[in-house]
Amino acid sequence: MSDVLLETFEDGIATLTMNRPEARNAFTREMMDGLSEKLTRLAKDGSVRAVVLTGAGGAFCAGGDVKGFAANAGAKVNIDERIQDLRERMEVSRLLHEMPKPTLAVIPGPAAGAGFSLAMACDMRIAADDAKITTAFSKVGLSGDFGGTYFLTKLLGEAKAKELYFTADVILGKEAEAIGMVNKSVPADELPAAAAAMAKRLAELPTIAIGYMKKNINTASEGTLSEVLDWEAHQMIRSFETEDHQGAAVAFVEKRAPEFKGR
Repeated sequence: MSDVLLETFEDGIATLTMNRPEARNAFTREMMDGLSEKLTRLAKDGSVRAVVLTGAGGAFCAGGDVKGFAANAGAKVNIDERIQDLRERMEVSRLLHEMPKPTLAVIPGPAAGAGFSLAMACDMRIAADDAKITTAFSKVGLSGDFGGTYFLTKLLGEAKAKELYFTADVILGKEAEAIGMVNKSVPADELPAAAAAMAKRLAELPTIAIGYMKKNINTASEGTLSEVLDWEAHQMIRSFETEDHQGAAVAFVEKRAPEFKGR
């Protein structure tokens, strides 16, 4: 793997950095394959307590390579093969959304197209208040991929999602916070510290229980009340068996702060 996707690990936090700053971190096949491999591995790694996705050079991710799209315009292709290939690559969004660890998108600058979709796939988002965020697809005559329509509709509702997809308007990080698209926005020079603090807080939570909560909330947004009650009962009883719960119960009785270990 070359340096188009960087991975670091510290204090339970795995950080994946898309690293093509000269192209605002636009996707390459190598980058997408790397994300899929790394997210699959990190989801299973018990030492990982939180996953951060970000971009290098002041951008998050500009999405697909539009110059490449233009160069290939009119070329004969096998439609079914292209659909299958794209669907496989789009598993990255499912991994971010479903992995049993909290995922955080740190958006220092432009997030557009499929890059926008990956940010929306994460559990939480923090952005620079001047970061430019856009669905972008309609500007190049495309309908959208990597789950963006799904996540944005869940976050903002059908009418607002349609507005932002149809118009491809650019909104700033502070506007994204105001409408609930991102959890928090801060001045650009404060983003590294604020993002690190948010990631640290996520990594210090009871990881197993957080994974269960994530499954419950995902089910709540997609399923029936009965399905949610079933999952809540299942996950709650399993939570009782974790070291994190048992230690926290003792800490509560002893009137001290719990220390979660992710076990």
